Amino acid sequence: MVHKSGFVNIVGNPNVGKSTLMNALVGERLSIITSKAQTTRHRIMGIVNGEDFQMVYSDTPGVLSPNYRLQEKMLEFSRSALVDADVLLYVTEPQDTIDRNPDFLTKVKRMAEAGTKVFLIINKIDLTTQETLENLVAFWHNQLPEAEIFPISAQERFGVAQLFDAIKEALPVGAPFFPKDQLTDKSERFFVNEIIREKILQNYDKEIPYSVEVEVESFKEEEKLIRIEAVIYCERDSQKGIIIGKAGSALKRVGSQARKEIEDFFQKQVFLQLFVKVDRDWRSNTSRLRHYGYDLS
Repeated sequence: MVHKSGFVNIVGNPNVGKSTLMNALVGERLSIITSKAQTTRHRIMGIVNGEDFQMVYSDTPGVLSPNYRLQEKMLEFSRSALVDADVLLYVTEPQDTIDRNPDFLTKVKRMAEAGTKVFLIINKIDLTTQETLENLVAFWHNQLPEAEIFPISAQERFGVAQLFDAIKEALPVGAPFFPKDQLTDKSERFFVNEIIREKILQNYDKEIPYSVEVEVESFKEEEKLIRIEAVIYCERDSQKGIIIGKAGSALKRVGSQARKEIEDFFQKQVFLQLFVKVDRDWRSNTSRLRHYGYDLS
């Protein structure tokens, strides 16, 4: 039996649906999803195994022009996905524009010209017309003539099965990179961090969600219960007050929503305690970013 395996890396601008697409392809909710830009901060792997194949998907942060050190690290994660891709999925959507990150797109073009299998994904086609879609297909064929184009709706799962089959066909022959029962390269604590951060993105506005990092300090799994203590770090004392809210109401809401999500993720009862602390200007501090896991090494 011939076995195929490879790295399938998902890149593109912010808010084009990369995380929704990876979750649809993997069949598990690994990447958090919100309507806000910069939701994904890390490169997150999701592994799909079959008897004769292994697909190692990577969701990456949206490509942006960095304004501080954290965004520089996020861009490094996105660029790293261009280095080791066996199949590259460049995701766009009807409202996306080619001038948002032309340098990154140029790199994608060079990869396609050099022989890397590139699939151009036009996502969210349920939000556009047939005429617009036809124009988009023609436009992207002109921009990336070596790429194969897939119009899909990751949210509605339209076209996802066909894309999955095409990816499987494009994989190189090789042994699996990971054990066949492994789903991701991330730890349980990482997904707890991400779920809590997702609830912060959903419950707070303006700069608060982007100034916050989450760290699990304690994760103790008992027979019928998981006990978790996590700290929400922010950059300013004023942000701490907003996150906690009047009489702790805002923090309680985040904690309740996160606990339910974590219970669904682990299929087990969870006791969650949240604390809020200030870590001044952590987004611009290289050592703090390394502590929080924003490092390629």
